[in-house]
Amino acid sequence: MSSSASPTRQVNGVQLPSAGTWKVDPGHAEVGFVGRHFMLTKVRGRFTGVEASVEIGERPEESRVTAVIDMASVDSGDKTRDDHLRSGDFFDVEKHPKASFASTSVTWQGSKGKMTGDLTIKGVTRPVTLDVDYLGYARDPWNNDRAVFSAHGKVNREDWGLTWNMALETGGILVSKEIELTLEIETIREG
Repeated sequence: MSSSASPTRQVNGVQLPSAGTWKVDPGHAEVGFVGRHFMLTKVRGRFTGVEASVEIGERPEESRVTAVIDMASVDSGDKTRDDHLRSGDFFDVEKHPKASFASTSVTWQGSKGKMTGDLTIKGVTRPVTLDVDYLGYARDPWNNDRAVFSAHGKVNREDWGLTWNMALETGGILVSKEIELTLEIETIREG
């Protein structure tokens, strides 16, 4: 809980959330990804099972994020594809039901920042850097204080052992190695 009663504060002339714990609202959180099929078509998916919290530091650079993702909650809009993503070819959810993220550093300027953290998928941990935007504050009809964030970045899925693919007769591969990560997150102030 923040030492301040106000849910926001001014930092270098920019309104930011007050220091304290802000829990991610899973009903208003999207952890998404975009890959390419045939190296052409964008295929979008998301994870609906996400538990996360944001510790906003007195100085924005002292902030931390932790998250756990239910890998079986993957939803790309196609049951056959989702079942394949859950299989041993990709996420292997029977052996590795959860993925996790823990931030290791944050840099901040105005309402934008960069967050680096350790992403663990299938027991493999690699660093990831995300560009983060603080979009603003709102009080909901039930008197909860909400801070809203957006983040994005790119990863090579093969860094986590997600190497399944097929060569195409015309050259190239079926599924892109580079995956875009997109996050749209509403947090609720604890306390």
